[in-house]
Amino acid sequence: MTLLHEYYIPGLHIEEHSIPVPLDWSGKVPGDYSRASGDSLSLFYRVLSAPEHAHDTKLPLLVYLQGGPGGAGPRPIDPSDDGWIAEAIKHFRVILPDQRGTGRSSHVNAQIMARFERPEDQAAHLKHFLADSIVRDFEHLRRTEFDAAPWVTLGQSYGGFLTLTYLSLFPQGLVASFTCGGIPHVPADAREVYEHTFPRMAAKTRQYYARYPQDRARVAAVADRLEHAGGDDATLLTQPMLPVLPMLPNGDPLSVERLQTLGGSFGMKPSFERVHWIFDGAFLDSDGEPSNESAPSSEFLTAVESATASNPLYWPLQEFIYADGELEQPIGWAAQQVRDEHPEFGTEQRPLLFTGEAMFPWMFEQERALRPFRAAMDVLMADTHFGTIYDAAQLARNEVPLQSAVYFDDMYVDSGLQLDTLSRIGRSHYWVTNEFEHDGLHGDTVFRRLYGEALDRGDLAGVFL
Repeated sequence: MTLLHEYYIPGLHIEEHSIPVPLDWSGKVPGDYSRASGDSLSLFYRVLSAPEHAHDTKLPLLVYLQGGPGGAGPRPIDPSDDGWIAEAIKHFRVILPDQRGTGRSSHVNAQIMARFERPEDQAAHLKHFLADSIVRDFEHLRRTEFDAAPWVTLGQSYGGFLTLTYLSLFPQGLVASFTCGGIPHVPADAREVYEHTFPRMAAKTRQYYARYPQDRARVAAVADRLEHAGGDDATLLTQPMLPVLPMLPNGDPLSVERLQTLGGSFGMKPSFERVHWIFDGAFLDSDGEPSNESAPSSEFLTAVESATASNPLYWPLQEFIYADGELEQPIGWAAQQVRDEHPEFGTEQRPLLFTGEAMFPWMFEQERALRPFRAAMDVLMADTHFGTIYDAAQLARNEVPLQSAVYFDDMYVDSGLQLDTLSRIGRSHYWVTNEFEHDGLHGDTVFRRLYGEALDRGDLAGVFL
């Protein structure tokens, strides 16, 4: 095990490591790989433990499967910074990998995409950063750096998707699994996901306006100004005095479509309050009440940019996390297909409805961080050949204890679809609650409850031998 750094932060002992993994796992077996056998990536990971357990290798292992896609592992400030960590380090050594392409694991962004001359090569590269490769990286890590000891997984959001891939491909590597807001529907279907989530986006918007009715006028005033600004080249030639779209600090235009994506936070607490305070500071003139004539304040533009920015792989991979093996038809911008069937989400509609975790073609035109991905997206959207991520038969005969938190009102991962999948997974148990939003794990309650239930049921008997 190659140690890069070892240090303490308040309440935690941390080790940092990195190992090589193949870019392409085709024809290769986790646990049997050397850098000389082809193009490789770096897989970076941290090992966390309570200070009193530093170097205690007798503790069982828990590997955290980060949400996303494209999300790096947590960078904790202290154990309570991410609530589940404080509980986990009482019982485990905690492994925090940066999934390939994220954080310090051969990070992928627009600069990397610009190195490829052909869109087909960009698309082929991106396909190596999906669940089938991510899980093989983790299994390789387990076999080579941790003496092949079976470990426990904790999956948040997309980490739950990775959990089912792990249970499908390498169940022998797991002794128990936990998931929070992250059981995908099997069989996977991107369009089905958005057919369920767009009505919830509309419902969440109505709840927001009911909680803060004054924001109806504020949002409408901003949207009206944006709706009547800009225009295509032909419009600008005939109406040269048309106002231009305000620019965000990074140079991206603020369009109505981007404004609508502020609803992406409605699935997290304190979602409504966060958006409310953004619009509270939208206007420069008078006492800040809505005005179609007043330009959006610079503070408002900064807040919108911050709230709608994402990591470089989040949107490019968003719909392809539902691509499982050979597809009957291309994904073809599934969220946009469903949105087109819901005219109430039109940019001209008032009150303006917000969108959530959904990817649209305009993002790869308006956002400079995503423009280098656009040509590759067109290739991928027409593709039907992807790696296998789920084995329904293996999941049905699963013997690894699986304990899941299902959030009844989850805006991102439909609770009904989660429960349908869980009903067809062996040794699965679930706790359904509406006390938390999608990010419930990050408090101090959810993991402690899941852990306690699994312990009381005897599902962790194989962990603490």
